[in-house]
Amino acid sequence: MMSEGYSLFCMGNPLLDIIIPHGEELLEKYSLEPNGAIRVEDDSPFYRELVDKYSEKVVYVAGGAAQNAARGAAYILPPRSVVYTGSVGNDSFAEQLVAANRIAGVDQVYHIAEGHRTGTCAVVVTGHNRSLVTYLGAAHHFNEAHLSSPTVAAIINSAKVYYVGGFFLSHGIESALELAKKACAAGKPFVLNLSAPFIPERYTTELQSLMPYVDILVGNEAEAEAYASATGLADKTDLAAVARAIASLPKSNPARPRTAIITHGPKATTVVSAAGLDSTRVFPVAPLSDAEIVDTNGAGDAFAGGLLAGLVLGKSIEECVEMGHKMGSMCVQQVGAQYKWPKVQIL
Repeated sequence: MMSEGYSLFCMGNPLLDIIIPHGEELLEKYSLEPNGAIRVEDDSPFYRELVDKYSEKVVYVAGGAAQNAARGAAYILPPRSVVYTGSVGNDSFAEQLVAANRIAGVDQVYHIAEGHRTGTCAVVVTGHNRSLVTYLGAAHHFNEAHLSSPTVAAIINSAKVYYVGGFFLSHGIESALELAKKACAAGKPFVLNLSAPFIPERYTTELQSLMPYVDILVGNEAEAEAYASATGLADKTDLAAVARAIASLPKSNPARPRTAIITHGPKATTVVSAAGLDSTRVFPVAPLSDAEIVDTNGAGDAFAGGLLAGLVLGKSIEECVEMGHKMGSMCVQQVGAQYKWPKVQIL
């Protein structure tokens, strides 16, 4: 029986990650950026080659940025704290996602898009870099009415924190706005992740329409630079300046000042709150050796998972960022967006 007492409600594009180690040949042939992210259609020659030449070399891992973050939060939180929604097909890939969520302690209220295949994300790994090639499939067909179904609506109303992955804005802005407005009306935190540079670049209008309801915005340095370029900020590489610009945007609920959090890989994380725009906080990341780093795929999602868990537990922003750092560090020492098992203590 599904509980209606979940603390964290996450929404995004559920995808099955297909990890290709030593993908230098694919990177060069398809002119992929080492740490880039692109979308392709089902009939893409990239995916045809992946099936024909690499099927015996790949590793399958439950993915989708927001789903990765949900699993990260569930790693820390008590059982039955996290629920996730997105659109999947009625197929074996969706069954794999459900099984992976069950192990991770995440429940799901998927929308089933009949006639569409569950989305996939090829992760082309080269050294410590990863290039993402995504086929959205069923994820692109999320129905806004799903949020108003009795079961899902009850879960949303009882949640304490809400999280949306930026990739969702490419097709589901109406659903994201509905969730964000509900959070705002209830005075509960709404967290948005930029997720990839192309989101602020290509979906600037959608992003700006959502920003008045965003309490915490998370992004990395490349996404922050893309946001700065898309919105005409003068200094595109000054992370503190970009964070201040984001934090100071108009807000529908000014009683909850917006916080902008910009990660920078193994470098420090920059945090600015609208409550203190002149006070930039910088949180160092505990360094790892090259030998300890296995795969950087999903590190940002793991950071978000730790951050979200901290928010649910009522921790300070400093503690939330530290929890995010610990989860990100754990993730890069695994293959794919995965976490150590048996569990290790984070708090």
